[in-house]
Amino acid sequence: MNILDKIVFDKRKEVELRKALIPKSQLEASVLFNRPTHSLSKALRTSSSGIIAEHKRRSPSKAEINYNLNVQDVAVGYENAGVCGMSVLTDGKYFGGSLDDLLIARSSCQLPLLRKEFIIDEYQILEAKAYGADVILLIAAILTRDDIKSLSEFAKSLQLDVLLEVHNEEELHKSIMPSLDMLGVNNRDLKTFNVSLETSKLLSNLIPDEFVKVSESGISSIEAIKELQPFGYKGFLIGENFMKTDNPGKSATQFINNINS
Repeated sequence: MNILDKIVFDKRKEVELRKALIPKSQLEASVLFNRPTHSLSKALRTSSSGIIAEHKRRSPSKAEINYNLNVQDVAVGYENAGVCGMSVLTDGKYFGGSLDDLLIARSSCQLPLLRKEFIIDEYQILEAKAYGADVILLIAAILTRDDIKSLSEFAKSLQLDVLLEVHNEEELHKSIMPSLDMLGVNNRDLKTFNVSLETSKLLSNLIPDEFVKVSESGISSIEAIKELQPFGYKGFLIGENFMKTDNPGKSATQFINNINS
């Protein structure tokens, strides 16, 4: 099993357990469930920087990134920096995140929030809505075309934006459908963890213009963004670059100032 297979295997067990603990009706009764959502795709279309900044404590490829920060400070810092949105890792076992991180981020800022998670079940989309997310991530590598269709349509019915992530041409072709808002190209091969911006460049022409193009992973410099903008990318997901510093908000502020200077 590669790492992605392992994560999904564990995620299926985790989701079944969560379903048994908290019924859907309880999620739907949450105080945040009916709040108006903020659209990340609209924010990206009108932004000069396109930065989606991430809160991530660790990952399978980098054992530990940063355990010393609290989510509230990170969220406030990112909002003050002028990022377009914030991505919050909610996977516990592999990334050290939780739904509580999402809740704290929601109470700390007005940014569009992306629940960064391995979504395989509608239940997780209800959770995202109940804990204050505005956007969900769907990963083509772990879903069939029918899965992508049903999950994205369900998310849209809850007024959530949908970011669909692909790693190659095959995944992209099975994924394109009207219920998506953004198509993200992950420059990291999830089987080998090698990173190459060429992946974003190669796939850019295959993404129809009605979708906001987002590039993910391996973006740690202004040069990388300047390199990808001519290919039509409006969004750039940056995690480790900010999180490995003592002050991610300050780091994001400097980064965005440099893009716009």
